[in-house]
Amino acid sequence: MRDNSFAGTASHLPGTLPLTRDPAPAQSSGRSNLDHESGIAMMAQDTTTTLGRQLDDVVQTRAFRWGQLVLGIICMGLIANLQYGWTLFVNPIEAKNHWGLSAIQLAFSIFVVVETWLVPVEGWLVDRFGPRPVIAAGALMAGAGWVLNAYADSLPLLYFAAIISGLGAGCVYGTCVGNALKWFPDRRGLAAGLTAAGFGAGAAVTVIPIASMIQSSGYEHTFLFFGILQGACIFLISLVMVKPRLPKGVVAPSRLVTTKVDYTTPQMVKTSVFWLTYALFVAVAAGGLMATAQLGPIAKDYGLAKIPMSFFGTVLPLLTMTLAIDNLANGFTRPLCGFLSDRFGRENTMMVVFVGEGLALLGMMKFGHHPIAFMTFAALIFLCWGELFSIFPALVADTFGVKNAAANAGTMYTAKGTAALLVPLGSILSAGGNWDRVFIFTAAITITAGILSKLVLAPMRRRRIAQVNADPSSI
Repeated sequence: MRDNSFAGTASHLPGTLPLTRDPAPAQSSGRSNLDHESGIAMMAQDTTTTLGRQLDDVVQTRAFRWGQLVLGIICMGLIANLQYGWTLFVNPIEAKNHWGLSAIQLAFSIFVVVETWLVPVEGWLVDRFGPRPVIAAGALMAGAGWVLNAYADSLPLLYFAAIISGLGAGCVYGTCVGNALKWFPDRRGLAAGLTAAGFGAGAAVTVIPIASMIQSSGYEHTFLFFGILQGACIFLISLVMVKPRLPKGVVAPSRLVTTKVDYTTPQMVKTSVFWLTYALFVAVAAGGLMATAQLGPIAKDYGLAKIPMSFFGTVLPLLTMTLAIDNLANGFTRPLCGFLSDRFGRENTMMVVFVGEGLALLGMMKFGHHPIAFMTFAALIFLCWGELFSIFPALVADTFGVKNAAANAGTMYTAKGTAALLVPLGSILSAGGNWDRVFIFTAAITITAGILSKLVLAPMRRRRIAQVNADPSSI
């Protein structure tokens, strides 16, 4: 008989595959696949954890925090022209549009007010979301503001551009200073000073190219070129900025009077120490801002602006050379005074430098009609003024804690915006080309601030810190 059960016999023929699978091996294979996948997942998780720990180790090294500080300094240098390069544009804008110097300088005041008064909000965002998104947004707005200046054919558009520029500069400034305070509790004055130096001295690198481009291509092309360049560079740097994570063992030095309690911004603004410190900041900042904004018109009224001056073989108009030297002095004093305040105390340094600024303003009034004296006293004014932006942030962190340092230091920084409201007063006091009233007024308030910082602020701050450290609930 012929066997019709081919399926049954074929499975036993040599060299053939079975037509039916045994279920037991299939279940074993499935379990093996699951075990294999589980092993891969565990290995991936272990690898991710290891990489995360290695990244934490890198972030928490002392070298890494210095790298973040350097990036912040570069960002600050890239927004410096928004303030310190402004005086180069004032007369060309007036020559083309005939809007009046006071009306044009109002744009400068708007910029400073917006840059400073919104820093607490930007600092709040930094404290919660980290530096990267805030700096990136600032880069876009800082660049857009100068691009708008290039096309401003009316005062309202010029003022709108000042608002956009101020927002961008505030985002970058508040973030970089707040980061410095958090990364360096052991060197707050120095770190804040180095960061602020980028803002003070950054324009020194570009003031000569900007002045040359204005002469050769016009102020509109200069606004456009530098606006795009600066905004793009800041945006690229923002991509590698990270939230501060303090290296182990880094603490504030015991010689400085510091709080053990972290204030929120609402708690801080309820204290008398804050408001006295704020008033001192306004007083000293007013003199420096008037000099910053009005240096061009002062040099012009003194008949000095276009005098050729030679410096290490380079011949430049006096105003251009003065601005370059002033920006270097303004930048140099910030880490220097920050370092000195770390060593000798905040208020001691404040008294010496504030009184020095007042004396430099009086020296400018008395001797400033001579070219060399004008350049010398202008540099001394900037040298004594720039320290505001290193000592005050450090003092705020010392007094009110580091957790909310960006928002708290940003709130103090609004004093610069308040001081900016006094800049048009300089134009009023100088009516008819008489700048003596300006120098006497600013010298008086800065010298008074220096005396008050030592005799009133220092003991008040010590008492407040001792009280809160003993009873944190008293805040």
